Amino acid sequence: MVRLSDLHEAEAAHLKARADDMELIEPGEWVHPKPLAESTVAIVSTAGLHLRSDAPFTVGALDYRVVPGDTDWADVVLSHISTNFDRSAFQQDPNISFPMDRLREMAEAGEIGGVSPRHYSFMGAMPVPALFEETGTEVGQMLAADDVDVALLIPV
Repeated sequence: MVRLSDLHEAEAAHLKARADDMELIEPGEWVHPKPLAESTVAIVSTAGLHLRSDAPFTVGALDYRVVPGDTDWADVVLSHISTNFDRSAFQQDPNISFPMDRLREMAEAGEIGGVSPRHYSFMGAMPVPALFEETGTEVGQMLAADDVDVALLIPV
């Protein structure tokens, strides 16, 4: 992640102004989850990943793509549209943006209770996160339907 001080002065000012304009979200009630060794875990990423058979993400996309838990990396495409998005790490190891292999290893080792049958990817680089309320709620309902205890959020 680049620091504002590393950016051109105009770009840094633009990003800071966008951050300052975002609505403050107050913390919710503290949750006491069950142990990870008993928890089903899902991934929610903003890397713009999807199956080859899915439509690519578009500019301003508020929708999401479902990535089945048994997906082979050869069937996954990255269509993130931001020019500032560095794809090289994903090309070297897809687990950087979507740590599915690591979750499978953790489940096999008994460190987590299981891996969700479905995971989700959104398009990042959205300046107004509140616009995701509808699709975020929908994904939350699907996570609950899959008895997911922990959603591992991977902001990219």
